[in-house]
Amino acid sequence: MKENILKNKSINFAIRIVKLSQYLNTEKKEFVMSKLLLRSGTSIGAMIREAEHAESKDDFKHKLAIAQKECNETLYWLELLQKTEYITQEQYESINTDAIEIIKLLTASIKTVKQKY
Repeated sequence: MKENILKNKSINFAIRIVKLSQYLNTEKKEFVMSKLLLRSGTSIGAMIREAEHAESKDDFKHKLAIAQKECNETLYWLELLQKTEYITQEQYESINTDAIEIIKLLTASIKTVKQKY
């Protein structure tokens, strides 16, 4: 069976998001943005998983598009957390790089699906 890079990267990213949320709650006592980050950051992988069993090609494309939107929202929360100094520039750059890689993979996948069908 072929390795699903997007699936693997999204679960690893979700784990990083969960750990960052835990850090923000326990160390920084930040609860609102961390909850929003947790929701959007973990739903990326969930939508990718839903796409695996899509009911149609359009449903598959739609689920990937939702994952792309969730990833973009996650980028927003990460940037806001950095600009409000809840996370350092180094922490931001590390996890932001992963998010950008995922959004690029999602964009390429959506583009491929549109071209094929």
